[in-house]
Amino acid sequence: MIEIRDLRVSYGERTVAAVPELDVRAGECVAIVGESGSGKSTTLLAALGLTEGARVAGRVRVCGVDVLAARPKELRRLRGSRAALVMQSPQAALSPTTRLGTLMSRALRLHGARRGSALDRVMAEAVEAVMLDPAVLRRYPHEISGGQAQRFAIALAIALGAGVILADEPTSALDVTVQAEVVGVLRRLRAERDLALLIVSHDLALVSTIADRVLVMRAGEVVESGLAAQVLTTPAHPYTRELLEALP
Repeated sequence: MIEIRDLRVSYGERTVAAVPELDVRAGECVAIVGESGSGKSTTLLAALGLTEGARVAGRVRVCGVDVLAARPKELRRLRGSRAALVMQSPQAALSPTTRLGTLMSRALRLHGARRGSALDRVMAEAVEAVMLDPAVLRRYPHEISGGQAQRFAIALAIALGAGVILADEPTSALDVTVQAEVVGVLRRLRAERDLALLIVSHDLALVSTIADRVLVMRAGEVVESGLAAQVLTTPAHPYTRELLEALP
């Protein structure tokens, strides 16, 4: 679903992310971890061709699309309907004067869906899949919590039929209880729908509950990668050990 080889993202003479290899298969969750400024979010954005102003080299394929060579129209078809990005603070991306149901229906129609009962059913099923009451579609963004906003963003990806979800710090602004709810939704959807998940996080405790494999980044470079169970229990690199020792 995601295949990255020799990715290098640079601004001027400065390389901010260099990833030799990263694969995410259907039904798999891969996490990129590291401190702020390590290049993990840049890698996530590069996977969808969203690093505006950067010089990007290497090979990036998502759902069979060559991201670095694709035309803008092809990238627009890829984003949302096949590969969806869930940002750290989704409420900031939602129009405060528009109900959630209207926002979702507009996105679906933009990708070819037609008005009618079938569209309403798809929307209701999507929000129910993330443990939200369909009544949430009548609310405005300011009327829902941060956890509900995260789940709504995931529901939108599901409604669009995305087989790949890329999530940037999906639980960082949430309290512990709500974090568990969001992670539980992602784990269940991955199992039920064979989703491919690429997650960026600085929270190793959270990553240990959901990721199959982990890439550890520092100063734009991958310093360690492997099975999550191995990297997070017997790390080979001193930096990974530092991250683990910093856990409360």
